[in-house]
Amino acid sequence: MALEKKTSPNTKDVNSELVFTKKNYQLLIIAIAIVALGFILMMGTEGDIYDFRRTLLAPLVVLFGFAFGIFAILKK
Repeated sequence: MALEKKTSPNTKDVNSELVFTKKNYQLLIIAIAIVALGFILMMGTEGDIYDFRRTLLAPLVVLFGFAFGIFAILKK
């Protein structure tokens, strides 16, 4: 007896399309850079630990970076 090759009747064409576009990846890299800049600002150099840059500016930059990252993910 010859063996027959069995194929699945429900074969689907798999579209190997990426989830994100090149623009999404570029925006995500920019968002990571903004977050890193915020942490660098938070680290700072010598000086008062309670100055404007460390307590207000740097956390706002980090939050903006995270928000920009969410925008980069959701952008079509």
